[in-house]
Amino acid sequence: MNEEQFVQALHEKGIELSSTQVEQFKIYFKLLVEWNEKMNLTAITDEASVYLKHFFDSISASFYEDFTGKYSVCDVGAGAGFPSIPLKICFPNLSVTIVDSLNKRIQFLTHLSQELGLTNVHFVHSRAEDFGQNKEYRENYDIVTARAVARLSVLSELCLPLVKVGGKFIAMKAASASEELKDASKALSVLGAEKTADYSFLLPIEKSERTLYVFSKTKSTPKRYPRKPGIPNKTPII
Repeated sequence: MNEEQFVQALHEKGIELSSTQVEQFKIYFKLLVEWNEKMNLTAITDEASVYLKHFFDSISASFYEDFTGKYSVCDVGAGAGFPSIPLKICFPNLSVTIVDSLNKRIQFLTHLSQELGLTNVHFVHSRAEDFGQNKEYRENYDIVTARAVARLSVLSELCLPLVKVGGKFIAMKAASASEELKDASKALSVLGAEKTADYSFLLPIEKSERTLYVFSKTKSTPKRYPRKPGIPNKTPII
């Protein structure tokens, strides 16, 4: 997917990029490749794949769920900024917080946001488990997103404590993850959420499968969750 195809594909989804936004994606790609030579941000570095598999894929959540309001968004384990930075470029109204356990990635994201001229973006170097127990952030966000970070049973424990009651947790998965959903049913119930939507679609051009799961936070998460770092991954709530 080249830049022109990217702009056209978003246009077909009702997203009109200004020349400034198009330039922001150009700078994003350039900095991603530059910094990737110094540190491992992504295995995908050719322009066509970055525009399709990182930029377009990240924005795909907005084809199905509303990002046009002044929402607070938290992105757990965003790595090189996906999906939240492409969403922020398209929807400048969003207030974005990214939490990542690797300080080098936080340094990249801080530099990136400065170069892109983004406002209302915050980067926190922390394990997601510790972050979720911090009163400053806990149950503080309208939308919490994560893209292919961990199995849904684990991801729910890292993300749902951050969602305010009435807010949403949007899990972006590569392919249909029905087994993951089944395994996560107890975790979702315990953590105070229920599935309200799921969407399956194919990425353009290469036709790879994608699934979005949307969970609504119906009640407050018990204080013991998330548990200490490493425990959700070792012993998920099943």
